[in-house]
Amino acid sequence: MLIQIVLLFFIGLFSGFMSGMFGIGGGSVRIPLLNLAGVNLLHAFAINLFVIPFSSMIGAITHRRNIDWHIAWYVIAGGTIGSVTGAFLVGLLSSIMLALIFVTVSVITVLGMYLDRIAPGLYQRINPGSKSIVTLAFVLNLIIGMRGGSGGSLFPPLLRALKLDVHSAVATSLLVTVFTALAAIIVYWNRGDIRWLPAVFVLTGSVIGVRVGSKKSLKTKPFWLELGLSIFVILLALIVVYNTLSMH
Repeated sequence: MLIQIVLLFFIGLFSGFMSGMFGIGGGSVRIPLLNLAGVNLLHAFAINLFVIPFSSMIGAITHRRNIDWHIAWYVIAGGTIGSVTGAFLVGLLSSIMLALIFVTVSVITVLGMYLDRIAPGLYQRINPGSKSIVTLAFVLNLIIGMRGGSGGSLFPPLLRALKLDVHSAVATSLLVTVFTALAAIIVYWNRGDIRWLPAVFVLTGSVIGVRVGSKKSLKTKPFWLELGLSIFVILLALIVVYNTLSMH
């Protein structure tokens, strides 16, 4: 029992650190690790979404000066609707199909981070309006919501493509995931999917980890933050594929 508690705490600590460092929700790390630790996948989804609002709020407060409030509200609007829809549709698509979609979207969003260097002419012509931002956020959260996430793993690259600097992208993503996770957790709560004891230990570790990660992020140069985020998103996508294939 003690080993299980310590393991859950460190899962929370690590995923919280990565959340604060890169502005992700942490679910793409937290869910596979919880599953490997013996937590049922559906319960891992629920625990992840329960933890995110608390950990992301701490990260958002730490990064508050870098939040782009104008874009944040559009992403929250689309992302929240997508997150709730995805939570209701959990299990509708096969895990392999979801993994393939997730990898494809991950690659596209990472390329979007470097669009200003890959295709500067196209980047200059991009002038996203409110409708396109809401739609993109909805689509991303719908996909990730169907695998128990809050959209946070893909929000920072998306926001970079929308011309936010990397520190603003991290800060705004942390704020957005507070709302997208809260919306989805209501669905899981009503279904009785949350296992409270594991959730408390994961939450404790995550709160500490996100604070440390957020402070580290603020001191990290944009180049290294971009590079680390890009590598991390691709690794997460590969982990999703590996976990999916290993279950078949």
